[in-house]
Amino acid sequence: METNQPEKARRRNQRAREAPGNTQSGVQTRKPAAERKAEPIDLVDLFGFYMSRLPLLIAAIVIGALVAGLVTHFLIPDKYTATSRMYMVSASSDSVVSLSDLNIGTSLSSDYVELMQTRPIVEGVIEELGLDYRYEELVSMLDLNVVNNTRIVKISATSTDPQEAMAVANQMARTAQIQLPKVMEAPTPTIAEYAVLPTKRSSPSMISNVATGSLGLLAVVLIVLTVIYTMDDTIKTSEDLEKAFGVLPLSVIPEGKIEGLKEHIDDSDSPRNRWQRWKKKLRAKKGERI
Repeated sequence: METNQPEKARRRNQRAREAPGNTQSGVQTRKPAAERKAEPIDLVDLFGFYMSRLPLLIAAIVIGALVAGLVTHFLIPDKYTATSRMYMVSASSDSVVSLSDLNIGTSLSSDYVELMQTRPIVEGVIEELGLDYRYEELVSMLDLNVVNNTRIVKISATSTDPQEAMAVANQMARTAQIQLPKVMEAPTPTIAEYAVLPTKRSSPSMISNVATGSLGLLAVVLIVLTVIYTMDDTIKTSEDLEKAFGVLPLSVIPEGKIEGLKEHIDDSDSPRNRWQRWKKKLRAKKGERI
């Protein structure tokens, strides 16, 4: 029997060394980091990880919307846009608009838009209205474009002051009506519509900013959670153990408190049970005396 014990121990050690995930010394080691990183991400498990942090995600949406709303309301100034329109066709004679006039208006609409942004016209508007702007600043306030490839040019001016926006849009149309025929030697355009005083702000949009803020912060939180999920290599389940070491666990320790064992220990050490044991011992001694 004594000679068989070393042989059995040698066989057990050899089996341990040959087990998957074990080194020659019999100690289990994890897979290389390159092999673990090559494993695909379980999307279902990742979604479950997100759902386990659901209060955090809801808080990110609420906080993002609240911060964006406060910034929009208190820090971003309201802007107003006023728009005038010019019709780039005028009769070459005093009574009839010919086909030639229509063709000229269509071909020259884009040219008019570019010429309206030249220094003589823009600086003429600044001087006429007595504005404290440089040429570049006023140009950045203007939006000039041809409406749907027609002969109508839309002149939009944006400012924090609605009165100023209306005045700039109207004066821009008047100055262009005077200066453009001199530059191009073309028929005089017609002002189709003067700008009116805007009553509603054109920007910023509270709904758009709140949605952007909430979704933006939610995206940041999801990115952080995804990084935490992918970087976490701790073993939590038997499946994780099998992936890491290539072996199945022999047993699993249940989570939580083992209530039955706890109650048994508490009952055995309770004063009532100690009293019952002492009474039994006392009766046993009396029986021995008798």
